[in-house]
Amino acid sequence: MAARRDYYEVLGVDRNATEAQVSEAYRKLALKFHPDRNPGDDGAVAKFKEAAEAFEVLGHAAKRARYDRYGHAGLEGGGAPHFHDISDIFSAFGDIFGEGLFGDLFGGGHRRGARARQGADIRCDVELDLSEAAHGTSKVVRFMRHAACKTCGGSGAKPGTRPEPCRYCGGHGRVVQSTGIFSVQTTCPSCHGAGQVISNPCGDCRGSRFVKKKVTRKVDVPAGVDNRTRLRLQGEGEPSPNGGPPGDCYCFIHIAEHPLFQRRGQDLICEIPIGYSQAALGATVEVPTLDGPEEVKIPAGTQNGEVFSLRGHGMPDLKYRSRGNLLVRVGVEVHKPLSPEHEAALRQLAEIENTHVSQTKKSFFKKLKELFSVESSDRSTKRDETKNNQT
Repeated sequence: MAARRDYYEVLGVDRNATEAQVSEAYRKLALKFHPDRNPGDDGAVAKFKEAAEAFEVLGHAAKRARYDRYGHAGLEGGGAPHFHDISDIFSAFGDIFGEGLFGDLFGGGHRRGARARQGADIRCDVELDLSEAAHGTSKVVRFMRHAACKTCGGSGAKPGTRPEPCRYCGGHGRVVQSTGIFSVQTTCPSCHGAGQVISNPCGDCRGSRFVKKKVTRKVDVPAGVDNRTRLRLQGEGEPSPNGGPPGDCYCFIHIAEHPLFQRRGQDLICEIPIGYSQAALGATVEVPTLDGPEEVKIPAGTQNGEVFSLRGHGMPDLKYRSRGNLLVRVGVEVHKPLSPEHEAALRQLAEIENTHVSQTKKSFFKKLKELFSVESSDRSTKRDETKNNQT
């Protein structure tokens, strides 16, 4: 493999050359060895690429400093020129030096057109109930988007006419402004980059080339979605304005509130009432789940607000093959109004509880009375100590 020539030697400039001098030297070599000016000359193509490699290094302050210090070895592993073919050179420097250098000046063989842009994304909303979110479903969604006008075939011109090349930019969609040795490309202000103007616009689309259209699509909703979930319908968005791919449609999930269940991540919470006797003596009660009723055993002595878990009866996980739990919170319910039988039984129970109160068990009011007695005693002691000290 032949050794690389010194980049300053390639461009024919001194090591102290300014940035402007480096750019001017490269411009002259690019014009001299341009492939369109030297058709079939492999030697000219090689020198054209060599000049571009030299300019990519010497025209970049950080790379030039590294090259000045370490030579070609300093560019290995991140600073070396990356051109694989001539089209890479046109892509890198076409905008810097203007289209006249790498395009129309030599017949336009390498002129780059406007980069195709993807169409805009749109959104729609999908309403679900909790059961549909848990088990998955299919929904039909309807939304509006633009489509090519059938009357003019998407040209924007009145049938029987056609768009005309923009006179301001010559149909290129861009204009070049020169400042010294540099040229800057900007989007044509007349045609806005289209390269064409429509003198007789279509009556249906008014020259925009697109009309609004209602679209109906089916979206498959996976099990386990939440209110934060977005489902993408690829390619169902707005069309590209210049031949690129269409955008996407994003379906935003909205889940209605359930009368019995509250969602907390993958878990569901359900509150059920039980009677005092069920809480005290224990019972087996039937609770609702999204998969049908299930029985839950309530142990004797259950307190108000206790929570029991039914594993695997919550919401599915979108990423993993698992389900959350159903958390059953019990609330002890007191009957209102009490029937005579209930009242008599409770009064008898109250008498039994008062008779057999444990010595270690203190009522709330007894504890409160003792607390006040201690605090009162402490205050009296402090007053007596203060009087003695004053005496």
